[in-house]
Amino acid sequence: MHAMILKAIGRPLEWSELPDRQPGPGQIRVKVSACGVCRTDLHVVDGELAAPQVPIIPGHEIVGRIDALGAGVDALRIGERVGVPWLGYTCGVCPYCRMHAENLCDRPLFTGYTRDGGFATAVVADARYAFPLGEDGDDAALAPLLCAGLIGWRSLGKTGKARRLGLYGFGASAHIVAQVAAWQGRLVYAFTKPGDLKTQDFARSLGAVWAGGSDEMPPEPLDAAILFATVGDLVPLALKAVRKGGRVVCAGIHMSDIPSFPYSQLWEEREIASVANLTRQDGLTFLKLVPEIGIVTTIHRYPLQQANEALGDLREGRFDGAAVLLP
Repeated sequence: MHAMILKAIGRPLEWSELPDRQPGPGQIRVKVSACGVCRTDLHVVDGELAAPQVPIIPGHEIVGRIDALGAGVDALRIGERVGVPWLGYTCGVCPYCRMHAENLCDRPLFTGYTRDGGFATAVVADARYAFPLGEDGDDAALAPLLCAGLIGWRSLGKTGKARRLGLYGFGASAHIVAQVAAWQGRLVYAFTKPGDLKTQDFARSLGAVWAGGSDEMPPEPLDAAILFATVGDLVPLALKAVRKGGRVVCAGIHMSDIPSFPYSQLWEEREIASVANLTRQDGLTFLKLVPEIGIVTTIHRYPLQQANEALGDLREGRFDGAAVLLP
């Protein structure tokens, strides 16, 4: 197998040839056909997450077909197309797992962070954390759904029945969530980097009723806002944009420090919440709805060996939608 490996934090990934890996009990080996490039991959490469493990193969928006089964795997079959997400293993016995909050497991493993991921021609995964994808849809177009879509879906759930919804940072997740929110009958207000007229036009093309800079206030108070941008300075701005009783949901796994702000911006029962990982049920529910919603992902394809270029383009915001690596 071949892979793009992170051998040192802050260094470019290196193209490497590795021995083929065999799945252990309860595991599957997947021949990767597409792997999305997520902002979390940047956090891994840049060492912004706790306890970085190197060497590591990044990538956690994996689509491929099973080509080997470990002992005890009987719910999946050779040749079946599956998706492998960020949450790659949970212990099943900690208090959070027992209370059906496996996304908060005390001893998890994360694909592309604490276990090797999909910037490779093959990946070994826990069979319990692989989603059957069926045969509909293009592999590359499905890949961003495995994290950008799933985290967006969980974040959207945190907003309750909010009708006027603000999305701060209109990247891979937001361009999917905007379509889901519009399908649900919500009004989407998109916030981009100040002056980014191209992305604002992109947001309006996906159903946003208003698009502007993150330094602007929306034309009317929001019921809720989701922050996909990893900029802590946006939290006070989002609080100012939501109505009394509104909620601000921070969707990222990493964010720069939130500055101090007057209590008056939080008062009147406004709330700040965060989202951590996902549950398998999140994935099953969302992926089942994708065909009904008619989600169309905007993707930019890169050969696997150009993973560093894809990461760089993502970091600099050189494209709308999502980047996808193809082995």
